[in-house]
Amino acid sequence: MSVAGPPELPYADWCDTKDTLHLFAQQLGKVKLACTPPQNHWWNATFAVDARGVASGRMHAGPVSFDAAFDFVDHALVVRTDSGAVGSFPLRDGLSVASFYEQFFALLAQLGIDVTITPKPFGVPMTTPFPDDVEHHSYDPVFVHRYWQTLSWVDWVFREFSGWFCGKTSPVHLFWHSFDLALTRFSGKAAPPAPGADAVTREAYSREAISFGFWPGDVSTPLPAFYSYTAPEPARLTDAPLASGAEWADTGTGSLALLPYETVRTSADPRATLLAFLQSSYEAGAHAAGWPLDDLRSSWCPPGNVA
Repeated sequence: MSVAGPPELPYADWCDTKDTLHLFAQQLGKVKLACTPPQNHWWNATFAVDARGVASGRMHAGPVSFDAAFDFVDHALVVRTDSGAVGSFPLRDGLSVASFYEQFFALLAQLGIDVTITPKPFGVPMTTPFPDDVEHHSYDPVFVHRYWQTLSWVDWVFREFSGWFCGKTSPVHLFWHSFDLALTRFSGKAAPPAPGADAVTREAYSREAISFGFWPGDVSTPLPAFYSYTAPEPARLTDAPLASGAEWADTGTGSLALLPYETVRTSADPRATLLAFLQSSYEAGAHAAGWPLDDLRSSWCPPGNVA
């Protein structure tokens, strides 16, 4: 299937909007974490890209079954219940994190949804509790729509790549913690616990994994990029070659295969460029870690010509 390339998404042009949107997403993410049964690797807490934005999937609070979505076409937060009730409020420039929190939980209460979260950010540089955060209030609908178009494009290519593998694999999903769209493959073997790791990290990396993702950038690395890492990291991982345009980076805690988003976006065939990166980083990690590549290769959806 031919998939058109993604749009421009320069970090500097929407960084304030990205931070605000990230903090909105963390609030919905914490609601989902509270209203879904636990699942391995925290998959129950993630979001999925849908036809209009990013959706929570089904949640349950008391007698109410419900879902919620960021609609990036009409720019609204929409909540629906199993009784047929629907509520929403607009996402707009000037809407602070504190105002979002107030309106979101008022809407949930109006729909009969009783849920409590820890109202502060998790795992990000921003630390102000949600009800007090009036600093983050930027919302540029043009760049939010571009971000959603980017997620939609990446999601579809990641889904194609996912079909090349017949072992345990995650969905393609958006983590509200780090704000990256990710896909993970597993060898089937348990991984030794990382020394000093917290409970969240221990569960996330309880099995040998090779993960792939798209990350929109942050203040320390202000450019969007595709990445891959192997956990636990095997010896000589970075000796393996990567697809054209990609390189290995040392994060201080491990090695990342990195491919700039702009390299993909401006290539003659963005889909093939991204697929080549994904396959090369998978082969690097799988060979170095001793995964049984032949056993894990799908016979139904084999890799095509992605050179």
